[in-house]
Amino acid sequence: MSTPGEYYRSFPPVSKTYGVACLMTTAAFYLDLYNPENIALFYDDVFKRFQIWRLITNFFFLGPFSFPFAFRLIIIAKYGVSLERGPFDQRTADFVWMLFFGALSLLGMAAVPVLWSPFMGVSLVFMIVYIWGREFPNARISIYGLVSLKGFYLPWAMLALDLIFGNPLKPDILGIVAGHIYYFLTVLHPLAGGKYVFKTPRFVHKLVAFWGEGKQLNSPFQSDPSAGVAFRGRSYRLSGGGGRRQTPPATGGSPAATTGEQQQGNAAEGIAFRGRSYRLDTHTNAST
Repeated sequence: MSTPGEYYRSFPPVSKTYGVACLMTTAAFYLDLYNPENIALFYDDVFKRFQIWRLITNFFFLGPFSFPFAFRLIIIAKYGVSLERGPFDQRTADFVWMLFFGALSLLGMAAVPVLWSPFMGVSLVFMIVYIWGREFPNARISIYGLVSLKGFYLPWAMLALDLIFGNPLKPDILGIVAGHIYYFLTVLHPLAGGKYVFKTPRFVHKLVAFWGEGKQLNSPFQSDPSAGVAFRGRSYRLSGGGGRRQTPPATGGSPAATTGEQQQGNAAEGIAFRGRSYRLDTHTNAST
């Protein structure tokens, strides 16, 4: 049986980071470390007071501690992890870009007053549910042990549950719209014969490489560039030293001295030993 620490480390990096960030954001709220209005999405504050952080922080508040909050964390831990380990396996940058694109789409929709919401994290989580349902349409799932259905119908079933429980439907619908736009551009349109132009930007690849977590098979950047540069530099210096050891001495020495120098150079004694051998050879010739 794995320990809690091992279970935590077994999660893929992106879903784990986003889930922990949402949990810590709500925990900090209960510790009175901030006012939720300071991280909510208000475009007037963004453009007039340059509070740019609101474009990001609003996605990390999933509401106060409650059953809906716990359910949203379970969605990240179950369906987000399933996507990251399944269709996005060894495609960390592509998974990060999926979340980035979803957030950008939701921010664009929130610019319409009737679609605006102070916290868009619920919609982003529901986008994960929608994409999971499209990627695993035939997976069998059970809702509260009462209803069994295919994965394709999961977002619609959760939408119906929110309607029954009296929860707002707008965040769910916005998440479905954002998820469908992404799935259409990356899967449906290319399968229909359209050109695939929705590639993960280079800055996302660079961000993931700098982060050093996960793996992207087609990444144009090295995951740990500092380690590679240090190793190449050290190898270059050793190669340069080896080349100097194999350089023959200046003209005027005897063949025997040259052979002796090469053997002593192969003994890895370095330039100082070759110089000493050359001086001994010169001294011998002078004595003779």
